[in-house]
Amino acid sequence: MMKIGIVGLGLIGGSLGLDLTNQGYDVMGVSRQLKTCNLAIEKKIVKDASTDFKILGQTDLIFICTPIAQILPSIEKIIKYLSRETIITDVGSVKGEIVDHATQLWQNFVGSHPMAGTANQGIEAAESHLFDHTSCVITPLPQTSRDAMDKVTTIWRSLGCKVYKTTPEIHDQAVAWISHLPVMISANLINSCVNNDNEEVVKLAKKLASSGFRDTSRVGGGNAELGLMMAQYNREKILSCLKEYQENLTIIIDNIEQKKWPELETILTKTQEERPNFIL
Repeated sequence: MMKIGIVGLGLIGGSLGLDLTNQGYDVMGVSRQLKTCNLAIEKKIVKDASTDFKILGQTDLIFICTPIAQILPSIEKIIKYLSRETIITDVGSVKGEIVDHATQLWQNFVGSHPMAGTANQGIEAAESHLFDHTSCVITPLPQTSRDAMDKVTTIWRSLGCKVYKTTPEIHDQAVAWISHLPVMISANLINSCVNNDNEEVVKLAKKLASSGFRDTSRVGGGNAELGLMMAQYNREKILSCLKEYQENLTIIIDNIEQKKWPELETILTKTQEERPNFIL
């Protein structure tokens, strides 16, 4: 049975630890905060945990579950403790800015991105079976080790994921459309409502907001640090999506202004038909 390391014991890292520990793996955790390490051990999320990267020295596979900005620095810090056979993967939602550099740092690196999460954060939010019936994308390069890729794929599948393989570039463009762009649109919805000039309208809107607003605003009301990192590390892809979205929004505005109801109905009918194709 492999010995597995997890760097970053938040929602994703903690949930990974729970499931992998329950499967019988010896899981070693690393966190910046000692209290997080202690809580992870207490909750049996990991077998052992430390603020010192040395604890990862005997691991066979390591998951980097830090914020995007800390993925490469974390790899730089841990590799001096590892054997050459150790495999490193990550869970970052951006791959283009990560995979090539990470592979240069460590030959046995495999980029991965599980499409899982909740609105909650931290080790307290960790939950079993978070990855059941979710998608996970792996983004190997031509030089990526087949054995490393197969082992990472096997682990994700054992956690309940449906695994897809693509390039970092295609991953980032697809994720920009279905994950990063919605965050920006949703955030702007909240921002626009709050900044309305009529205070009475805002006050009433807050009282009336129900499922429609709750659904469309959820991701915009999430982790601000994560949203900022999406924009910083997937900047070109998000800008491309935002501009195309803006063009399509202009068409809708024009249809309403010019009372082009058949044209608007055509768009709404198409979106009604297409939405189920995006919902797993």
